[in-house]
Amino acid sequence: MRINRRQALGLLASVLPTAAYQGPRPEFPAGLEIEKGPFLGTRQSLSAYEIPEWFRDAKFGIWAHWGPQSAVEAGDWYARNMYMEGSSQYLYHCENYGHPSKFGFKDTIPRWKAEKFAPVELMKMYRQAGAKYFMSMGVHHDNFDMWNSKHNSWNAANMGPKKDIVGMWHKAASDEGLKFGVSDHLWITFKWFSTSHGADSRGPLAGIPYDGADPKNFDLYVDSDEVHTKLDWNESGIPEWWKKHWYARMRDLVDNYQPDLLYVDGALPFEDYGLSLVAHLYNENAKRHGGKTEAVYTSKRQEDTEKGIAVFDVERGLVDTIWPRPWQTDTCIGDWHYKRGVRYKSPKTVVDLLVDVVSRNGNLMLNFPLPASGYLDIEELNVLAGITKWMGVNAEAIHGTRPWKIFGESPTLKESEPQSASFNEEKRKDLSVADIRFTTKGNALYAFVMGWPDYEILIRPLALNTPLRVAKIQNVELLGFDGKLEWSQDEKGLKILTPPKSPCEHAVAFKVTGA
Repeated sequence: MRINRRQALGLLASVLPTAAYQGPRPEFPAGLEIEKGPFLGTRQSLSAYEIPEWFRDAKFGIWAHWGPQSAVEAGDWYARNMYMEGSSQYLYHCENYGHPSKFGFKDTIPRWKAEKFAPVELMKMYRQAGAKYFMSMGVHHDNFDMWNSKHNSWNAANMGPKKDIVGMWHKAASDEGLKFGVSDHLWITFKWFSTSHGADSRGPLAGIPYDGADPKNFDLYVDSDEVHTKLDWNESGIPEWWKKHWYARMRDLVDNYQPDLLYVDGALPFEDYGLSLVAHLYNENAKRHGGKTEAVYTSKRQEDTEKGIAVFDVERGLVDTIWPRPWQTDTCIGDWHYKRGVRYKSPKTVVDLLVDVVSRNGNLMLNFPLPASGYLDIEELNVLAGITKWMGVNAEAIHGTRPWKIFGESPTLKESEPQSASFNEEKRKDLSVADIRFTTKGNALYAFVMGWPDYEILIRPLALNTPLRVAKIQNVELLGFDGKLEWSQDEKGLKILTPPKSPCEHAVAFKVTGA
């Protein structure tokens, strides 16, 4: 049964945002109870969760942020912004398809055909590029499920490509030995998609409702009474029926595709419902792994990640120092959804980011947005080839590593300097030969120099008799170089005479033993 927003607000008037919710725990329909296992759906129980070693070792994952919003290839948040009067995507839609009162988002979905979708071929390339896990879009804010959904007829098996996209990705990843993840963006859809219920405020069609306001379309556009043109990322005003509906769809996704990683675009939502979903994910996974949970759930709210529960995810950004627990940044080489003509990150920018993230105890999950056809464009293939070539030389210093005493040295950034974690990557500049980053594995310390020194390099943090208490170095090698290096260590640092030619483009890794 659905209730409208006014009824929901009447029932929930005294309820604070769900992170502070102290009311009765939700009752789940038969068949949707939490799987029995190590965890209950409470913060206290989930505080015992430990991040699995596979995630600590993986360091690099690839994401296909791909769905029906890729049909028109006009960038991210198209399904929302095409209903935002005057926005660039509204103007694009009106010019190319017509006014959203006559031709809505639902009408663009048949244009998403995925006629070149080749998950097996793509997954082989992603594995060769060094990815240890892959993530499929599960459901974006557009309310369209990318799997054969039990609770939503608007799904990829029924419409658009008429393929179980999540299932196909899952099989391809498993066949290549990659861990498999899915992403959930659904919780905020109740507000996010409400723009489809609006109307123009001016012009010849002023006051004529967009197609989302038609009740016969509510199964896609959601039955919402309020239009949130200014989106606030909190749960106030989201009714109970939507929370239960979200839970049922996420349970369907977890139960049928058994992801190793479940990503949420935001904080862990709907407190008790969300905690119950996480507990179910972990328990279901533990049942398949001899009682030990090997699954990962991510949250962008730091409080959800400090005491077990989840992995901290930072969108398009970096934490300021070595994080005490493994974390992840998710970013994209361009727009989240495919956009024609966008300028992609270069292989160097990706490599700089990867090394920087890993040096701070993090993982990089990188989105390659697929066009409507389902296959990478030529520029994306070039970026992927650059990453693959670099990883072929330097993977040893990335996979399975742990942070050192400090993450590195930069002339413009001190480790103690605070910075906002999310959405700070635009402030970053390409790193240079003056920037050093460290990782460790076993008895080896890897010193990444983020550019090629013409003749020699001095790595100051590896000096003798400093507070870092660096031991006497026994040997120095350069990954990808077979010759013997000339080097020396003293109170100024580790000085290395470099070969005439770099073994790879971008960052180079010196393997130091004994330090």
